[in-house]
Amino acid sequence: MSVQIHVILSLSLFITFSLCVIQMRILIISIIFALLQQGNGQNPKAHWTLLPNILVLQVNGALGQHPLTCLESAEEVMRRDDKGQEIIWKKNGVEEDQRGNMYLVELEESLGGGNYTCHNKDGSLLNHTVVLIQEDKTKTRKILVKSDQEDYLICSTQNYNGEFHCSWTWHPGRVGKVAFIRNQAKLSTPCSVDTSGQQWTCSSPQGDISCSVDGSRMSCRDKQHCPYAEEAQHININVYFKTNHFLVENYSKYFYLSEIVKPDKVKISKVNGTTLEWSYPSSWNSPYSYFPLTFQIAQIRRGCKKCSNSCTHSKAVTTMLVNSTGSCQVNIKPKVEIVCIRAKDALCNSHWSEWSHIRKDKNERKHHKNKGQASQ
Repeated sequence: MSVQIHVILSLSLFITFSLCVIQMRILIISIIFALLQQGNGQNPKAHWTLLPNILVLQVNGALGQHPLTCLESAEEVMRRDDKGQEIIWKKNGVEEDQRGNMYLVELEESLGGGNYTCHNKDGSLLNHTVVLIQEDKTKTRKILVKSDQEDYLICSTQNYNGEFHCSWTWHPGRVGKVAFIRNQAKLSTPCSVDTSGQQWTCSSPQGDISCSVDGSRMSCRDKQHCPYAEEAQHININVYFKTNHFLVENYSKYFYLSEIVKPDKVKISKVNGTTLEWSYPSSWNSPYSYFPLTFQIAQIRRGCKKCSNSCTHSKAVTTMLVNSTGSCQVNIKPKVEIVCIRAKDALCNSHWSEWSHIRKDKNERKHHKNKGQASQ
């Protein structure tokens, strides 16, 4: 009996010693890596987890390495017969030469990103990590293209209901897809995504925003927004885009809804041959006395035949601004061919709506001309 107890104690001590050795090795590797990271010219410069099993490495273009771990705990390694020595690694489905629980990602310039998987000797999957590379900002070739407004993300809203839209233009040679969205500057308030990868929900003390992505556009809604209250917090949208080459770039937009509001087109109707009436867009908030609009009316004698929009490219005979809380009318001047009307929030310096226009038919213009000649 004493011999059996001695054997059991010996085995127990051996297992404990083995676990300590493995844990010590992991600790030593971690310390060495940390020391390397503290040196000058370190690469990667930083790393963080974007989503579970998605790792971002910020690189500076120099040679570097970053370790990946297949089995996280020493206990998992000890339960294996091969003590982790026969773990196989693959990058993008292609088997690598490196073996074991630890794998070193080789970094050079913008290379090193990929889908890294570790497997048992029989090929069964143990773990996976998608490594995305974020290049130094001074060397980045942008995935998106700047607009005429000198911005990559263009955001707007048609009213104060808490909904807004953001769009972007892909660079022809670097088309990607949305990899991650968050509504704050810090990664401590991430968004969650559904299985489709298109519907995001971002919750924070400042707001509860849900976004859906469709190609080069996303539509968002702040469920806590009150249109009748003063906006106390900016909306801070950060979007990460991933290319097919495992490069990632982030773009941000920081705004109040009042800064990006752009009303829908004004409704114009004809009262008679010389009078037009217009009204607020149906999507605009009411009451109009609390959400007033300013209207701009341009009367154009002759439209530009080669222009896509005569309202923006033709010289107006007269232009006037009108503040109104309801429907309005305007008299059409003689010899005018086109009347254009647009609107903007009267209480803030926001965007004008697109032009709405109505064109006189030839009979009405002829009637005006004959009437003017008769009066002479």
